[in-house]
Amino acid sequence: MASADDDIAVTPVDRAIERLRAIYRGWTRETSVAHMRSDWDQAFAGCSVPVSCQPVSADGIDGEWLVPSQAPRDKAILYFHGGGFRIGSVASHRDLAARIADASGCRVLSINYRLAPEHRFPAALDDALTAYRYLREQGLRPADVAFAGDSAGGNLVLGAMLAARDRRLPLPAAGALMSPWTDLAATGASYESRAKVDPIHQRAMILALARNYLGKDGDTRDPLASPLYADLAGLPPLLVQVGDRETVRDDSVDLAACAKAAGVDVELQVWDGMIHVFQMFPEIPQAREAIASLAAFLRNHLHIGHERAPQ
Repeated sequence: MASADDDIAVTPVDRAIERLRAIYRGWTRETSVAHMRSDWDQAFAGCSVPVSCQPVSADGIDGEWLVPSQAPRDKAILYFHGGGFRIGSVASHRDLAARIADASGCRVLSINYRLAPEHRFPAALDDALTAYRYLREQGLRPADVAFAGDSAGGNLVLGAMLAARDRRLPLPAAGALMSPWTDLAATGASYESRAKVDPIHQRAMILALARNYLGKDGDTRDPLASPLYADLAGLPPLLVQVGDRETVRDDSVDLAACAKAAGVDVELQVWDGMIHVFQMFPEIPQAREAIASLAAFLRNHLHIGHERAPQ
């Protein structure tokens, strides 16, 4: 029987986990992808900070500008949402992207890239590159653009940089990654060592999402699909944040090690006791700290001089 002390001991992370489990409990094998996407958008709807939201078509890709007051017009963060390439949207990640915009004092362009299984790899990557081209066509210099993303969106941050480098396109100033999914083969030791403490993501689920994205004959070690297997030389500075409770923890840890070995300026932050993309939950104090750190990183590399306190 639960006691009053049990209720007092419930942490913000516990409440976030229950929010996630409440969504997953409503899904069965018969639940359609469209229904899952709608549930996810509704669960994370809203915006907790004062930014303006302006719909935009980025060369045919639906997106949204999130603009804090007094943000410079000649700087931008291009944001890629997470969701395993299967769910997620501008709507579900509006609050997270808006808090990054507010804390950094920089405009954020968040896009709805194409999702699987309707659109498999490399459709999402192609859309990421199109959005980057759109920003350059608007007159922004690559040095005044940074990429940011969570989970599958962190994968796209790296994939878009690698594809741009390989096509001899100018690279953005920096990349900020939250719990990036970098290894679609799911080989990291954390899939075993963190299996009992990760409340949501297990290896079988991750591999199923990879098949959904790549197709049954897709290569889980294609460097543009799994950046962990890429030659990372020449990439701009990276900040990688990950929770220590994640089964996908080593997707970040191993990626950071590979980037460092390739000569990339990379900072890895492993947040004790945190879950996958904990930054999505503003009620978690560490989420606010992480976004403040991420915003400082972006301001530094975009040379945004004025300081803004995170909300």
